[in-house]
Amino acid sequence: MAESNNKQIAKNALALYFRMFFTMLVGLYTSRVILQALGVEDYGIYNVVGGFVSMFSLISGSVASSVSRFFTFELGRKDLDKLKRVFSTSIFVLIGLAIIVFIATETFGIWYLDNKMVIPESRMTAAMWCFQISLVTFVVNLINQPYSAAIIAHERMDIYAYLAVSDSVMKLIICYAVLHSPIDRLIFYAILLCGVGLINQAIYVIFCKRKFQECTFHLVFDCSLFKEMFGFAGWNFIGSSAAILTSQGSNLLLNWAGGPVVNAAYGIANTVSSIVSTFVANFTQAFTPQITKRYAAQEYDSLMQLLIYGSKYSYFLMFIIALPIMLTTEFLLNLWLGQVPEHAVWFVRFIILSNLFDVISRPVVNAKNATGRIRNYQIVVGGILLLVLPFSYVCIKFGLPVESVTAVAALISFVAVLARMYMLRGDFPSWSSRLFLQKVVIRVLFVSIITALVPIAAHIYTPKGWGNFLLTGSVSLISTILCFLYLGCDKVERQLIFSKCKQGIENFKGKFSK
Repeated sequence: MAESNNKQIAKNALALYFRMFFTMLVGLYTSRVILQALGVEDYGIYNVVGGFVSMFSLISGSVASSVSRFFTFELGRKDLDKLKRVFSTSIFVLIGLAIIVFIATETFGIWYLDNKMVIPESRMTAAMWCFQISLVTFVVNLINQPYSAAIIAHERMDIYAYLAVSDSVMKLIICYAVLHSPIDRLIFYAILLCGVGLINQAIYVIFCKRKFQECTFHLVFDCSLFKEMFGFAGWNFIGSSAAILTSQGSNLLLNWAGGPVVNAAYGIANTVSSIVSTFVANFTQAFTPQITKRYAAQEYDSLMQLLIYGSKYSYFLMFIIALPIMLTTEFLLNLWLGQVPEHAVWFVRFIILSNLFDVISRPVVNAKNATGRIRNYQIVVGGILLLVLPFSYVCIKFGLPVESVTAVAALISFVAVLARMYMLRGDFPSWSSRLFLQKVVIRVLFVSIITALVPIAAHIYTPKGWGNFLLTGSVSLISTILCFLYLGCDKVERQLIFSKCKQGIENFKGKFSK
């Protein structure tokens, strides 16, 4: 059973990596074209306005997580009747939330846009259009969450790969369409992105209705299930709000401190961060359903092993590309954008550092959600994450540079890792905070410091330019692989990795010889 699950994880990871490489290449190119087409100011306006609408996902995100958790849990228990009730009940809940979000954004949101955001008067009309179009996209995505949850629960990651390819192609077309826009470029860009989102959501619905029998909406509202789901979502709201406020609240704080130009730099940094995070997110997403299913099936020893290996390997998969990017950020941004917004370099470095800390505990978060007992966890961890905004505000008020906002977020992210690890104690028999601390947290930090020494020296003592970039990247890759294998892994893990690599090479040769 475990072997079969591991093969499924590997298959899903391959499909998601295919998605990642394609979207990364297209995403890098389209971001450059859009920045040039819109200009730094309009790019920053879209980032802050669209981000403000996304802030309301602090409500919807908690419910979406609840839907995903219950869907995967019942699939692990193979309870089809309960699955159908989860689906129909979640549709009712999300429609109600969509109405609440719509009212809130059309009242408080418009007031904030008119009175608090730092936007040039000449661009207020375009900003308002972006606001309304982003709201439509958000509401449609919210109502369709149960369909996304079904695909994840059934581990059909290949569908995500296909949709990502089509999504990237459509966004590539959008880039050139914006350059020849018959109307205001910012408004036209928002309209086209909304259209792409609507098409993607329609494909999700059609696929799920055809492939999964539980994805048919019925006028069934299970009150007891609603209370259970809403209880989970209510406590998860704290964590969701903390995550959204950390990112989008920081965006608004930066808008207050420096205006749209700083928002443009922050948007560029988040784009780079998203690309780097997607690399490892494909790996973690491939085994996330297995965490919930193994907990539901009470396979606790296997679950503990999956958490340790998943956390450690996820970190090193991200670190292997994060290190050279953090060292050569300025060169890469100049190569990519040509016109680099001020502050973008250090924004990129600090945000990637935050993501490195977050990825360590991502499997632990999924395990905690699988238990359904998240009240104390969300109060503690959510409270820690919410400290980002007041601490950042204090830094700005005391005259520290705007980069301090992302530096504070990185520090808080590390504290949250320790809190998440501690809060999982007692949730299943095999969990050990001390073992996780030793085998994952301490080991990856130690290996990261040792790994970075030679690449840092190579970057500092060679002339800047292509030679420096190629040397730093090569040394980082070699140093990370060697240190990971011989310092980050024990003998058994190392032998397993070599065995799998050898088996993969032999399989490839066998196929090639045919």
